[in-house]
Amino acid sequence: MIKTWNQPDAAGQWAEHVSQQGADAPSGDRFILNMGPSHPSTHGVLRLVLELDGEVVVKATPDVGYLHRGDEKIAENMTYNQFVPYTDRLDYLAPLANNVAYALAVEKLMGWELPPRGQAIRLIGCELARISSHLLGVGCFAMDCGAMTVFLYTFTEREKIYDLMEMLTGARLTTSYTRVGGMTRDLPANFIPAVKSFLEGLAPRVDEVDSLLSRNRIFVDRTKDIGVMSREDAIDFGITGPNLRASGVEFDLRKRHPYLGYEKFDFDVPVGSVGDSYDRYLCRLQEIRESMKILRQAIEKIPGGPICVTDKKNILPNKPSVLSDMESLIQQFMLVTEGIKAPPGEIYFGAENPKGELGFYIYSLGGGVPHRLKIRAPSFVNLSILPKLLPGCMLSDVTAILGSFDFVMGECDR
Repeated sequence: MIKTWNQPDAAGQWAEHVSQQGADAPSGDRFILNMGPSHPSTHGVLRLVLELDGEVVVKATPDVGYLHRGDEKIAENMTYNQFVPYTDRLDYLAPLANNVAYALAVEKLMGWELPPRGQAIRLIGCELARISSHLLGVGCFAMDCGAMTVFLYTFTEREKIYDLMEMLTGARLTTSYTRVGGMTRDLPANFIPAVKSFLEGLAPRVDEVDSLLSRNRIFVDRTKDIGVMSREDAIDFGITGPNLRASGVEFDLRKRHPYLGYEKFDFDVPVGSVGDSYDRYLCRLQEIRESMKILRQAIEKIPGGPICVTDKKNILPNKPSVLSDMESLIQQFMLVTEGIKAPPGEIYFGAENPKGELGFYIYSLGGGVPHRLKIRAPSFVNLSILPKLLPGCMLSDVTAILGSFDFVMGECDR
């Protein structure tokens, strides 16, 4: 006998479902199975309410919101720079990329464009964050399908990226490095050589992961033709990032709507043909190689000059001036307490994050605090297709499909 719980009825009472599994149970008897929110294969606090006919999924209902923190409402009660640390907690596997996307959105509202060196530093940080996120995504996906060794390899390389992040930002996970209009500090002297050394060691490791998985009979059987998402469905559901490109849609914001000078770099956009879990794995693996290509170009031709925009009224003065000049001290006090003076208006900016298009909509009435702020979280949108994708799959396929989507619930729930 299996006892499960369905959704509450109109009276708010939870109905108990009892399914007799045994000799006298009718063939094809359906029952409800709760997968999550505390389940290693749901990669966080995602709850899936699965209706099963034997081991075949008949209906799937994602239940999100267990990690909801009200980030958008918090942003509306903070100055623009005060919200930067909260963006770390969205996709906490690529915090620096979130920082940059948010800062670019506010800078679009302000009408600012960063100097070339500032753009290059941000680009390097974003591509390191992409590699870090994809390493963990591929490693966890492999582990979900039974390949523990790959996870250990990718996690080791990701730890090296955290060393680079600590060198650059002073923190490993929650970087809070970006500021609206620039960064907290310039590159340390030993950062570029450290990135070069890391890339040299990463290339053979990625090839090794490729050889361990891409032709592995067990992994291929568990992912090929599993969770097939057609090109039309991917577009209809607003899927973005590697999940969209795996379905054959060549759409990458770095190419279509370049920012941070991406148009100056030579790199390819990996695209799949089938749209199954295997294609989603291949796209992420190849994106790691393309990000390595971008990083090599970026560190070879990084320009000199300032890293912040020039706006004396809205950019913090340097610390020596604050300690010696009364006007600079007053300027810092005003900016810290009241924030930058943003003009009235509304903007939207989307960046190509590891999970897909991370977008920020800002509606400003003027002043230092946004009147409304809305976050387009790619993980939230990507999960919306699960009710269509999972029915007809085996229960064991659900784990592989979820791993192939590489979502993070901190960003989904916000």
